[in-house]
Order: sequence, then structure tokens, then C-alpha cells
Amino acid sequence: GVKESHQMTIFRIIAAILHLGNLKIQGERDGEVCSISSEDEHLSSFCSLLGVEHNQMQHWLCHRK
Repeated sequence: GVKESHQMTIFRIIAAILHLGNLKIQGERDGEVCSISSEDEHLSSFCSLLGVEHNQMQHWLCHRK
């Protein structure tokens, strides 16, 4: 009973969440700092599915503020 356009939106969000779970986050300095490779294919897929900027998402996934 869900419209096809809504189904595609739901599937896009679920796919993005699954890609987010596959990100490789490298910890540095005893866990004080972390980083994500700019060439991580899962980050690229996540950003394209949700329409967010790659650099901004890479930054904010590693910073608390």
C-alpha cells in the first residue's frame, strides 16, 4: 500500500545506512583522532544516495562539534 516513489526513498535511505555501516574509520593517537579515507567507496555511495557533500560528511563523521 506504499506508493512506488515512497518505496524508492525508503530503499535509498536504507541503502545509505548500510553503506555507512561499512565505512572504514581509522583511529589515531589512542582514539583521540579519527579519519576516513577520501577514496572510501562506501562514503561516496552514502553521499550520492542522500545528496550530501562528500567533504562535509567526511569531516563531520570524525568531529563531535
